[in-house]
Amino acid sequence: MKKLIVFILLIFSVIANAEVRMPLLFSDGMVLQRNKQIPIWGFADANESIEVHFNKQIKKTTADKNGKWTINLSPEKAGGPFELIIIGKNKISIKNVLVGEVWICSGQSNMEFQVFKTMNAEKEIADANYPMIRHFGVAQDLSGTPKDDLKQGKWEVANKESVGNFTAVGYYFARKLYSELKIPIGIINTSWGGTNVETWTSREAFLNSPDFKAMIAGVPVMNVDSISKLYAVKMKERVEKIQGSPVNAANEGSFKEITFNDSSWGELNTPGLWENQPLGNLDGVVWMRKTITLSAEDLKNKAVLSLSKIDDEDITYVNGIEVGKNTLYDAKRIYTIPTTILREGTNVIAVRIVDTGGGGGIYGEASDLKITLGTKIIPLDGKWKFKVIAVKTALSPNSYPSLLYNAMVNPLVPYAIQGVLWYQGEANVWRANQYKKAFPLMINDWRSKFKQGDFPFYFVQLSTFDEFGGNSQKGSRWAELREAQSETLKLPNTGMAVTTDIGNAKDIHPTNKQDIGLRLAAIAMNDIYGKKQVHSGPTYKSQEIKGNQIILTFDNIGSGLSTPNNDELKGFEIAGGDKVFHSAKAIIKDNKLIVSSENVKNPVAVHYGWADDDTNINLFNKEKFPASPFRTDNWEMITVNEKYQVSK
Repeated sequence: MKKLIVFILLIFSVIANAEVRMPLLFSDGMVLQRNKQIPIWGFADANESIEVHFNKQIKKTTADKNGKWTINLSPEKAGGPFELIIIGKNKISIKNVLVGEVWICSGQSNMEFQVFKTMNAEKEIADANYPMIRHFGVAQDLSGTPKDDLKQGKWEVANKESVGNFTAVGYYFARKLYSELKIPIGIINTSWGGTNVETWTSREAFLNSPDFKAMIAGVPVMNVDSISKLYAVKMKERVEKIQGSPVNAANEGSFKEITFNDSSWGELNTPGLWENQPLGNLDGVVWMRKTITLSAEDLKNKAVLSLSKIDDEDITYVNGIEVGKNTLYDAKRIYTIPTTILREGTNVIAVRIVDTGGGGGIYGEASDLKITLGTKIIPLDGKWKFKVIAVKTALSPNSYPSLLYNAMVNPLVPYAIQGVLWYQGEANVWRANQYKKAFPLMINDWRSKFKQGDFPFYFVQLSTFDEFGGNSQKGSRWAELREAQSETLKLPNTGMAVTTDIGNAKDIHPTNKQDIGLRLAAIAMNDIYGKKQVHSGPTYKSQEIKGNQIILTFDNIGSGLSTPNNDELKGFEIAGGDKVFHSAKAIIKDNKLIVSSENVKNPVAVHYGWADDDTNINLFNKEKFPASPFRTDNWEMITVNEKYQVSK
């Protein structure tokens, strides 16, 4: 009887293995790229005969010794719906297939950002009725080696039931393309918030790069389970070295008490995510403490504690007594302090923070970090003491390079596409200078893997966000990252949407994704789809020094340089040989800018929008596209020595 059961199981196993299987990307409702050779691939038995039918095409091939096979369909014109049929020892029928334009949408949280979070979301969702726009959402996944299929994902039609969860930038881009082209548009959303560019780049790209091959040589090739175990050990060792004490919860109960001695603890700049500080990429549990001194007069007033925002969860104590808690990473913490808690002299604020993933710590606007006592405000920004008591050892996308490329990009190769939309960079600001190498490396890597030439690669320049208060005087990582993005335009067939005018200095996730989609679409319409138009703002070209003035010339001026409502130009600074920048006056003359300052008699360089928060800059062309921030010097910047490193 047992032999019979084993025999039957073997027969079922053979039958199961014999079935042709398709990657998840090939499923009902899919969109195929028009006017290009169309790769169709899948899995079967070794040497199994495969036949593919699509529209009027019939193509045949044989699976290789590993059971993998690929057929290239001849280019098709836009249209549909069609049926894609794959025949091996079994038959697969994929229905409602359209042919049109396919774009990959990728990056971190601002690309992941869904339609339901954008401005006017309720109306946008209610108005969504676009059966020719399809969205494929790639499930988030990690892998130590390249995968041949996705963890999960499906094609969805753009309607009011589904569109709320689409990538907003991708959807608004697709909607504009559809309005102009009236053909099917497919967007493949493979994005993950808080991720750096290195995790989206393949191991092969690093191995072939003079700038990164030494780094990748020390990274082992392992499966996720093995990498996770190694990561847990290395993370704990790194944190213990930084804070100078073991990672454990010993005596945790006393950390909230006013009598606890925290003199041996490390310090963090606050507000500020600890990912952008030496503590680095940490998920876990951290205590933070701040000591203040109050007078007897202070105690007569109602006390309100404001802790800006805390990513992700907090329990907050004052002098050992809990005053509030919250589990929402983007909610401002405002807690009333009972009058019986505070005392004359020394007082201690202690916060137990749980970071479940991505960014961590107290972050936001410095002015939102304070104690208000009647009309008196005591700022709480600056140095806070910290102690890590637990490290989340689960692997994160940024734990090692290539983890997201392996799991969320490689399975898409070699799907026929028109191009890529990219919105990322926030996670790389700490090493912005190296982004000048890392970002082009990733672009060339993807182009190499897809083998479809230098396909269009359009990206969004980071908008304003006052994370560090950076400026020309103390340096600006965000400005440096924007510069790295601008320099990436040297690669062929690239385009950049400038967003200086539609950001939010207090919110890293601005909700106006509509205009971003439109600006990316304007580039595509000009470069690909034959609608020649002004599609970008002024970009710095050159400078000429004349006495106490610097004259700037620009490319991409459209029909002329301008400011909204003909306002006075803002955001310009000028410096002499001392490298000290002063606010400058700038005027438009003959579509050039004349920049000067009475404080700089012998100028040598100009900065425009050189700050984390560049909200107020206002140089545009008359077509209302904003100019990209720039500098005319080549002086060493603050991230010049910051390099990507992996715990070893």
